[in-house]
Amino acid sequence: MATVSPPNPQHIFLHPIHRRRRGFLLLTLAAPFILHRRPLAAGARGLFRMPPARLANRYFLVRAGESEYERAGVVRTNPVAKTAMDSGLSPEGARQAARAALELKKMGACDDSCWIWPSITQRSYQAAEVIASVNGVDRSRIVPEYSFLDARGLGAFEGRRLGSIAEVYESDGISPNIKPPPIDDGTPNESVEDVFVRVTQLMSILETQYSGDTIIIVSPDSDNLTVLQAGLVGLDLRRKQEISYTGLIHDKGKRKDSQPVKRLLITRN
Repeated sequence: MATVSPPNPQHIFLHPIHRRRRGFLLLTLAAPFILHRRPLAAGARGLFRMPPARLANRYFLVRAGESEYERAGVVRTNPVAKTAMDSGLSPEGARQAARAALELKKMGACDDSCWIWPSITQRSYQAAEVIASVNGVDRSRIVPEYSFLDARGLGAFEGRRLGSIAEVYESDGISPNIKPPPIDDGTPNESVEDVFVRVTQLMSILETQYSGDTIIIVSPDSDNLTVLQAGLVGLDLRRKQEISYTGLIHDKGKRKDSQPVKRLLITRN
């Protein structure tokens, strides 16, 4: 773990990186990812840009556990449904959130207090409550985020089987500006670039509102987190699939949990 400085591609290391497996695209183990701050000089903060020269806070990025829709194998990204109980954690998702909360406790994430910023999406807020309970954080320090952390809108893939969205991620590798096909039910059809704009706005708010704090960001999906992490380290957005928040990997045809902690190391000559 180290402070964030302007990235030099020769000095960026992501540990560990697991390539996304189609079968486990959204069946995830919440996995904390750590970003350490580098102290800012007085008056040094200004317009937030990606990648940042430095951060005013320490961040942990957590993917909420499996939802009921994901357990059923159905794509559900329409923001109208984000507070519905069916968008909440499945029993397995609740266990995943508990494991992530314990991992955060082991890492001392909230030893000196912390803020938890979950999406208002049901599963993210439920995961945030678990994290708060396990880490002794008062509920008043849970700050729901109403739009910038929404799950990526997948347009015409809404309601389809999870396996069908593999073609979305194939397009992501071609260009961050390719959108999924639209649909007329109100579900957004967002490109990677659209997500990048949202998470950059989120970081701008956090870096303006807080200084010297620890913030745990809880997202309902992995797209927000992989795009955010790619932006923070200056990685080409077309390569975001190289960053995984699935927490599950294939090993010789068998499914097993990967190590739940990702560490970011950025150094400068």
